[in-house]
Amino acid sequence: MSAVPSDEVFGTAPSPLHLVRGSAPGLFWYLTEPTRCALDVGEFVATRSMLRGAPSGDGHPVLVFPGLGAADPSTVMLRRFLTGLGYRVHRWCLGTNIGPTRRAVDGMHALVKKVSDDFGGPVSIVGWSLGGIFAREMARDHPRRVRQVITLGSPYNMSDPVQSRAMPAFALFSRLHIPREEFPPPESSRPPIPVPATSIYSKTDGIVSWESCVEEPGPRRESVQVSSSHLGYGFNATVLWVVADRLAQPEGTWAPFAAPPGMARLYPRAA
Repeated sequence: MSAVPSDEVFGTAPSPLHLVRGSAPGLFWYLTEPTRCALDVGEFVATRSMLRGAPSGDGHPVLVFPGLGAADPSTVMLRRFLTGLGYRVHRWCLGTNIGPTRRAVDGMHALVKKVSDDFGGPVSIVGWSLGGIFAREMARDHPRRVRQVITLGSPYNMSDPVQSRAMPAFALFSRLHIPREEFPPPESSRPPIPVPATSIYSKTDGIVSWESCVEEPGPRRESVQVSSSHLGYGFNATVLWVVADRLAQPEGTWAPFAAPPGMARLYPRAA
């Protein structure tokens, strides 16, 4: 579920128009990722009763994309949670995410089209890390088929490879990726994403620089800060609540996230 180097994938190369500063997460946060992920899982189990009170869905389809080096099993808890809220949740069904291979790119386009056509309306996409970068590209390519995008620790705004500790893992698979000339332009050189977008990030992320996961707030886009490990986004109770809240908004409407009464202290102030 790691992220990717900025000059290697979908819209994350440096741009003089918008330089996102930051460095790799501190060594402490990186080395404690597995332990803190286990704590996130434990918190999920302990707060299941609270999460039952999360905003419920309207039955529209939701696609869930895993991060680098991960596959559908990594998103089981997240998908079960969303299914319990009433959504028609779909796996990405493309095996292990090793980056923008031809199979992955073509498969995601086909999946968005199929699910949207089968439902007869737009789909929401939740993407974890690299999966979130992919989700944003699907929204740009299929704005009428995508209802909104929610990213979990996705460094779509990276300006330097040093901002990710996953660069070696991504580079390992680069020979299997689509040609570089097929990569879309850098995120920072394009207009804002054309659908509602929520970026969930954490300053204790041990894999990617949190600065690379945020953007300037604007109409129908926001960044929400949580306290989570990178590996634990899909299990973190505060993350799941934000995802539920965002998905529950009626189609065609949008308002910034507001923590429910009694939970405000769980959400640090946004950068």
